[in-house]
Amino acid sequence: MTHSIDIQLGLEDLLGDLRFARKSDNLGRMALLAYCDAKGWARRAGKSDVADTALRMFAENPCQSKVEFLAGIDNLIATLELHDREYQRTTTRNSGSALAVPTIYDYH
Repeated sequence: MTHSIDIQLGLEDLLGDLRFARKSDNLGRMALLAYCDAKGWARRAGKSDVADTALRMFAENPCQSKVEFLAGIDNLIATLELHDREYQRTTTRNSGSALAVPTIYDYH
């Protein structure tokens, strides 16, 4: 359980950092976050699609323009947001079911 919480919190931090770098138009920070942090998070989380996307952005198809690079960052952010919503649904579902389980104190 702790592992999944660490993965979820890591994703939230990564998304916050990426969004801030994108809003600030900090290309170097976006590149570092996309290549190192997103790829590392994805490998720890078992999300090979994200790791492959981050790797391809820099290794196989390096961007030819700022517009192309920003489009790749936007796509990466959108993909990470989908994974974040998935974690949020799972957390909500699990916390809701935990509250529904009766305890010994419910049978007075």
